[in-house]
Amino acid sequence: MVKSVKFVLRYAMVVLVIGILWKMLAVSLGGIILPNPEDAMGAFIAAMGTQLFWEHFFVSAYRAVTAMAIAWFIAFPLGLIMGSVKRVDNLLAPFVFLTYPIPKIVLLPVFLLLLGLGDAAKIAMIALILGYQILVTTRDGVRSIHPKYYDSVRSLGGSRWDILREVLLPAALPHGFTALRLGTGVAVAVLFFVESFATTRGLGYMIMDAWGAMDYLTMFSGILGMSLMGAALYEIANLMERKACKWMFLRGK
Repeated sequence: MVKSVKFVLRYAMVVLVIGILWKMLAVSLGGIILPNPEDAMGAFIAAMGTQLFWEHFFVSAYRAVTAMAIAWFIAFPLGLIMGSVKRVDNLLAPFVFLTYPIPKIVLLPVFLLLLGLGDAAKIAMIALILGYQILVTTRDGVRSIHPKYYDSVRSLGGSRWDILREVLLPAALPHGFTALRLGTGVAVAVLFFVESFATTRGLGYMIMDAWGAMDYLTMFSGILGMSLMGAALYEIANLMERKACKWMFLRGK
């Protein structure tokens, strides 16, 4: 109960500070290009009462969640293997680190040509960008394990499964979930970009369509909706980390 109250108060304080700064900036700009926060919030609440808003919201949420799941279930095991199996790492690491700095978003036209204009190209784009972050972070986390931990399990007669369960996973999971949690912002940012063209659904489309029509209140409704979705995804990833890595949070209880 106390944690729930602290959670609500934390977000309420952040919203209050942002609202004050927003109000000051809106007043200085005349409240036309940047509407007052109370007007934008009123429009957002009104939009939430429409079916069209939730259609855009759930389409965007489906794309983001699906991409994050694909990225996790491919990149985390691969990072685990690369970090623990030297031969695999020697084979794949040069490819990963040579392609990692390349801005993947420039490949979106290629994805659209190969996978079409539907959800597949957009999901694949987000999954690719987020997957690299999870892969590299997980691989580095496993490689940082001190050899004494392997020796301790082997000296007790532990098998490869025991090493995986008692050494590799406890070391890799926090790194993987940290990358996933921090990657929610990247996922939502990429989502906005891929939804800004070649689609008629999603919050990104809603924002750009309203911007083109100079309907700034609707535009900010989409921005607030995407911000809400990003915060929800972050907290879900945070909750998953707490469930999967309980030993990390025992000290704080």
